[in-house]
Amino acid sequence: MDYATLKLVHQAAVALSISGFAARGVAALLDARWVRSRAARTWPHVVDTVLLASALGLAWVLRLNPITTPWLLAKIVGLLLYIGFGMVALRPGLPRAVRALALLAALVCFGQIVAMALTKSPAGLLVWI
Repeated sequence: MDYATLKLVHQAAVALSISGFAARGVAALLDARWVRSRAARTWPHVVDTVLLASALGLAWVLRLNPITTPWLLAKIVGLLLYIGFGMVALRPGLPRAVRALALLAALVCFGQIVAMALTKSPAGLLVWI
């Protein structure tokens, strides 16, 4: 697969992943039943697998190494934080206020990840401040 196709697949997966997460996060805060459905719990794994595979493909095609590419390493750290906050945001047994804060933190992490991708700087959102 060529670079342009990989990038398009990656960007589409990013859009699907964040929109699905945001919808599930808000719905979980509102105690919507569909959040616990099999499809709502399975589909994100499919999307995120495509997202990860396309990210690895892009890194391979561009010969990027996170150890020698600071913004890419920062994106990976941001991704781990995003996943952690996302897990807290979607955990049903926690207080609603904790889940709401975790959802907000996850969305900020997502914004930072996107900003790092656009600016190629580990500063991400701080570049525009």
